[in-house]
Amino acid sequence: MFNEKDQLAVDTLRALSIDTIEKANSGHPGLPMGAAPMAYTLWTRHLNFNPQSKDYFNRDRFVLSAGHGSALLYSLLHVSGSLELEELKQFRQWGSKTPGHPEYRHTDGVEVTTGPLGQGFAMSVGLALAEDHLAGKFNKEGYNVVDHYTYVLASDGDLMEGISHEAASFAGHNKLSKLVVLYDSNDISLDGELNKAFSENTKARFEAYGWNYLLVKDGNDLEEIDKAITTAKSQEGPTIIEVKTTIGFGSP
Repeated sequence: MFNEKDQLAVDTLRALSIDTIEKANSGHPGLPMGAAPMAYTLWTRHLNFNPQSKDYFNRDRFVLSAGHGSALLYSLLHVSGSLELEELKQFRQWGSKTPGHPEYRHTDGVEVTTGPLGQGFAMSVGLALAEDHLAGKFNKEGYNVVDHYTYVLASDGDLMEGISHEAASFAGHNKLSKLVVLYDSNDISLDGELNKAFSENTKARFEAYGWNYLLVKDGNDLEEIDKAITTAKSQEGPTIIEVKTTIGFGSP
């Protein structure tokens, strides 16, 4: 069950992200403010990781495919103990650990370099395939040596890119059950309102690939987000959870 402390934590993530971007006078606040509830729910209820042991091989992987929302990831890393507050104050500054887009091996807790839309989505399929391959090779009855999930936070822009189509088809064909995509569906892209450039049926598209599709109608409903992730983990094959959000939620 979630309570007012959970909501305070979500709002804290939003505020940290806003302050991080405002200090730099540069960045993208819309996604962090809209997607904070789903990120909080994932990181506190499902993501298996240890900030004191960042290279633990059986950790769950979190991929922020929407790399422009990096302030949210850095805020999550700060509150979980992986990143100092001073680094948030150096967001987008030369030599800092908090570049405008996440960079692998530059910031502890960043699994892959993202920024070009769709790239993180595709790399997450590779991570899930690696888990599936290693599990098949090393796991024995009663000994699940390799057993972790790959979680993705993707945007409308990620799903518009051609690379996401190819990667999604591959994931569905290979029944990568340990792959869960949280789709930040806010109906806005760089072109403006999404329907000006993108009108496909996401549910039909992913089901055609062999994916499971779930819908959370209210992106601020922590219970429904938690329920959807739990359901996704119980199903065969990869799952995409479309979470309807409001870009820049809470802004004037």
